[in-house]
Amino acid sequence: MTVTPPTPAEPPKIGTRGSPLALAQAHETRARLMAAFDLPEQAFEVVVIKTTGDDRAMIEADRPLKEIGNKGLFTREIEEQMLDGRIDIAVHSSKDMPVEQPEGLMIDCFLPREDVRDAFVSPSVARLMDLAPGQVVGTSSLRRRAQLLYRRPDLKVVDFRGNVQTRLRKLSEGVADCTFLAMAGLNRLGMADVASSAIAPEEMLPAVAQGAICIERRAADERAEAMLATIHHAATGYRLEAERAFLRMLDGSCETPIAGLAVIEGDEIWLRGEILRPDGSESLTDEGRAAITDAAELGADLARRLLSRAPAGFFSWRG
Repeated sequence: MTVTPPTPAEPPKIGTRGSPLALAQAHETRARLMAAFDLPEQAFEVVVIKTTGDDRAMIEADRPLKEIGNKGLFTREIEEQMLDGRIDIAVHSSKDMPVEQPEGLMIDCFLPREDVRDAFVSPSVARLMDLAPGQVVGTSSLRRRAQLLYRRPDLKVVDFRGNVQTRLRKLSEGVADCTFLAMAGLNRLGMADVASSAIAPEEMLPAVAQGAICIERRAADERAEAMLATIHHAATGYRLEAERAFLRMLDGSCETPIAGLAVIEGDEIWLRGEILRPDGSESLTDEGRAAITDAAELGADLARRLLSRAPAGFFSWRG
């Protein structure tokens, strides 16, 4: 497909949320497109869009996402603007994306993946394993909550929502003794020193697609397709293909604690997966390997194996 270079007179519009991290990701995307086409910054326009998930009152209320919606909270308004032509492409954190896109939209571009690990952040404790019984952990992630309580049922978990800066402020105010952030986000913000320590995937398997930026477009937009093909990172694409197929088969949402990580080794892809009861009382794990070209099949098969082991009501709260 022939690529028609963007021009400053008709700049493609890049949609994004307005948080510092979202803007950093949009600017990284713009920089990669600038380099691919040897164009100046004004050849691409970044458009900030406020989403339901950015509502300050909702963030401050620390209501769990499962009570107010799902991952669409962070994408709905952006996707509406893309469908009606007000923006051309949208930059997202892949882990925030539902596994199915609205009709007429698609994702086929991923940037090189950043650090996949969770960051442990605390003003007083260096490592997760050093927390004393009864200490308070703040997190809005059902996956992190379940993983933590499975390993440390002696800890107290409170809901802790907001962007990186909001959560760090809440931590400084003593709302919790520690929290978790994504190392990828801290790295992209130049804030890696905020992490007290990084948690190895062997200790806490990350969220599906953690650390990966994806770019969404209109399915029929051949110009955007050709433009984005110049910055697509194939290895990340294969890894996300496996992980998102795993999530899709599990019908994953913000109401289900699911973790997964794919790694490419030679011409094979290795996928590890975990599902947990929401209260952290039980965890099931499995892994598998396949040819890179069979990434999606590997993800779906691993999900089916875990589901076959899970008793009825596994994703429901006990009590």
